[in-house]
Amino acid sequence: MAYSGNPILAEDLLFRPVHSLIDQSMHSQLGATTTNGDGFGIGWYGEGTQPAVFKNIEPAWNDQNLRELASAVRTPLFFAHVRASTGTAVQRSNCHPFRHDRWLWMHNGALRGFRAMKRDLMTAVEPALFTDIEGSTDSELLFFLALTFGLPDDPFGAVARAVGFVEDVGRAHDVAAPAQMTVATTDGESMWFFRYSSERQTRTLFYSTEVSKVRELHPEVEALGLLSEEARFVVSEPLRDLSGAWNEVPESSAGVVRPGHDEIRPFQPISP
Repeated sequence: MAYSGNPILAEDLLFRPVHSLIDQSMHSQLGATTTNGDGFGIGWYGEGTQPAVFKNIEPAWNDQNLRELASAVRTPLFFAHVRASTGTAVQRSNCHPFRHDRWLWMHNGALRGFRAMKRDLMTAVEPALFTDIEGSTDSELLFFLALTFGLPDDPFGAVARAVGFVEDVGRAHDVAAPAQMTVATTDGESMWFFRYSSERQTRTLFYSTEVSKVRELHPEVEALGLLSEEARFVVSEPLRDLSGAWNEVPESSAGVVRPGHDEIRPFQPISP
């Protein structure tokens, strides 16, 4: 789940929606697995430009520290992720969101054939960035490939080049359909999101309708009063069953959320 808008308490985002991310950690309806109990993480922006992160390997539904923190953190930009491991270790450094400098990154999906491709992918990371890799996941490595290919200057292009490189390496190792991803990333000001897989059968991703329109449709939902007109969500599953509130991100698409300007465009990997 990614949120951008007026400052809001993290608990209003994490715990109070009917199908909140905490509920999804136990009862996912659209994910690859029903239970996502291999750790969790949250990231948010407060003072300064670098975000704060809190991660744990415990299931999100069972962490009292998360409840305490969520009741005190108020932020205009919030990332949260619950993890189901696709093969790498259950450890704090493998929990999302991943952070580098002012950037946060979350990824659902997998790089198929990762063990076969890992060495080639790792050695492509910019040497100055390489020592900052903390964990062993394909998700974090994809982040550092995007950084290598210019994420701070050109997020759309950098992710396209990173995915294109993964597909090139996959072909060299006879890996069919190596990329499966929904991604959210942010620099603390804008938020970018991506939905793509090599076989064009990507996991779900949704973005929220303009708040004013949802209020017109559902004046009975008091929680909508907490949100400003600029508030936007990007989620793997809708947080509440409200007709007209959620829009599926089209297959092979990317988007950006920023004050006054949202955009969705086609996404196509670029061979770097």
